[in-house]
Parts: sequence; structure tokens; C-alpha cells
Amino acid sequence: MASFNLLLLTVLLALITSPAMGSDPSPLQDFCVADKDSPVRVNGLPCKDVNDVKVDDFFLAANLDKPRDTMSSKVRSNVTLINVMKLPGLNTLGISMARIDYAPQGQNPPHTHPRATEILTVIEGSLYVGFVTSNPDNRFFSKMLNKGDVFVFPQGLIHFQFNPSHEKPAVAIAALSSQNPGAITIANAVFGSKPPIADDVLAKAFQVDKKVVDWLQAQFWENNHN
Repeated sequence: MASFNLLLLTVLLALITSPAMGSDPSPLQDFCVADKDSPVRVNGLPCKDVNDVKVDDFFLAANLDKPRDTMSSKVRSNVTLINVMKLPGLNTLGISMARIDYAPQGQNPPHTHPRATEILTVIEGSLYVGFVTSNPDNRFFSKMLNKGDVFVFPQGLIHFQFNPSHEKPAVAIAALSSQNPGAITIANAVFGSKPPIADDVLAKAFQVDKKVVDWLQAQFWENNHN
């Protein structure tokens, strides 16, 4: 009976602590403004001396009310991310945000955030959005969003947004559950890696001729995240 109680306690502790282990560490003080110049290397960023903290550590004139350039990008979108590297006061708070601008027919191509769940709201226009679940089901969930609608993308899952309009741009604001959510754009990672993945590997993985892979790897895979 004692061994059973010990096992039950172990399982309960695992269930209680697992959500905390799967996200940014909780703060242990009021704030921990990032000291980006510190030579100390930790999981995240070390704290600035509290006596050196200023109000501007919590402020950024980000101009998120201004439209971004979308036409210089091949995918016709522009992601303006506000994370801990731009706003030091976000350190240890487990949150960041982004403004996403989409030209007509523009998209934020399939990508993942390895460290964050994302919740997105449409500010202007309409967006077709979706995500795909993990193996083996690979279920596809998609929805057409209009102004004011909200959609959530679970952490780590491949997702996208697409502006179906041929005439009107779209704008969205996203909140992410990490000070540094990261982004892996699928096409860029697979076909634009440095050094490149062997074309034999990709040809077999995608069941296509190596010439197709070689052509894809020869393209310019740009980053629409700023």
C-alpha cells in the first residue's frame, strides 16, 4: 500500500509540474529586465541590476499602428515581432506579440513556434487560417476569419495564415506564450538550410525527382519575420 501511495504521489507531482516545464519559467521576482550585454549564459537572459532598471526597459515605440511593407517579400507578408530582444522588460514574463501585415493574396507561410502557443485576432480584412496536428493523424483544422475574429494555434504545430482577397490587405495581431517563441518556416528550413540537406534525402522524403529538389534548393528562401 505504501508503494502504491508513493507511485500515486509521483504521478500527481508529474502532472502538476509538467505544464510549468513545458513553457517559459515563472518569474521569481517582480521583474527581471534582460541584460543583453551580460557575458553570463543562461536559459533565457540574465537580469539587469534592479538599480539600473529604467522605465524605458518596459517601453518600445514600436509604431504598430503603422502599415508595414509587404510587397518586397515573395510571400507578400511582413511579421513585426516584439520579443525580449526588442523589449527587455519581457524577460521571464512568458509573453510576446506580433503585428502581421498581408498584401492581397499574401500569406504567412506554414511554420511552427517551437516554444509558444499563438492566439491571433484579425484587425483588418479577412484571413484563411489553419493548423495540422502531429503524427500519425495529421488532422487539418482550418477556418475563414473576419475582422474581430480570434483563432488559436497550439504550441509546436504547423500553421499558416492566407489573405484570400485579390484587392484588400489584411492585418492581424498575435500574442505568443513565450518571451522568445521562435519560428521555423517549413519551406525555408527544409529547402533553404545551410548547409543544404542532401537532395537524395529530400527526394525520398517527398517522393519526387532529385531535379525538383535541386530546383527548390536553388530558390531564394527569405524570412518574412522582422
